[in-house]
Amino acid sequence: MRVLEYIIPEEFDGKTVESFLRGHIKMSLALFRSQKRVPDGITLNGVHTRSIDKIHTNDILRVNLPDDEKASIPSDYPLDIIYEDEDILVINKPAELPMHESHNHQGDTLANAVAGYLVRKGKPAVFRAVGRLDKGTSGAVLCALNTFAASKLSGKIEKEYLAVPTGKYTQNGTVDKPIYRPDPIKTYRTADDRGDRAVTHFFPLEWGDDYSLLLIRLETGRTHQIRVHSAYMGTPLYGDTMYGTADKDIKRQALHCKSLTFIHPVTNEKMTFEAPMPEDVERLLERLRKK
Repeated sequence: MRVLEYIIPEEFDGKTVESFLRGHIKMSLALFRSQKRVPDGITLNGVHTRSIDKIHTNDILRVNLPDDEKASIPSDYPLDIIYEDEDILVINKPAELPMHESHNHQGDTLANAVAGYLVRKGKPAVFRAVGRLDKGTSGAVLCALNTFAASKLSGKIEKEYLAVPTGKYTQNGTVDKPIYRPDPIKTYRTADDRGDRAVTHFFPLEWGDDYSLLLIRLETGRTHQIRVHSAYMGTPLYGDTMYGTADKDIKRQALHCKSLTFIHPVTNEKMTFEAPMPEDVERLLERLRKK
């Protein structure tokens, strides 16, 4: 169980428990309501408290977060951990791992690897990824280690990607084109005005006659967004067999989540973490630079 403890500052003297947790701490309404149903989920000076109770300067308000969510099946797959504390875990995901279990993937996902890591540390095997990366995409992934962190971080992560498309880009640009799923059974997407708005900003870092290395920032977060927009521009990513063609030097799409930036859910510190360029993308770039 994760316990969050707050000493009430003077400016909240005479306010309610709810106004502090919802207004100051920014606890989500769903989590706040669920904590009210947990015995001693919220206590004031060691005693169970109600949302309407008044708080005073130097009171101690505690939120006791139970671990009651469905756990993933643990695996022994080793993790490349970039950062960890009581509330968050930042991982450099290898390209071959899918994020979540599915019909085709049981026990061989990042969820299973994180569950195994947490179990070995004596913690509940609950996987709470904040955002996702496609199977075949490597890089930084943020996991919340409790429900409060998950609710605070949801939708508030800034990501930067590195991508290698099969074409020459020499200027910054933006692709603003909806993404549509033609078949609800298949994962394949296409750029189509019937879909949801999708906006991708790209910044060339280097280029040659038939390749570029792009830094990419997403304004929206559609499934396969970078891959679909690259194909829409006529330059699918190297190695992307769904939207382009295979490549001898990289067995997956040349796409890597380079960095994550966010505000820590408990300390409110701005944090940035980076995942180094993977070897297969480096190898691809070395070949392309020699042309």
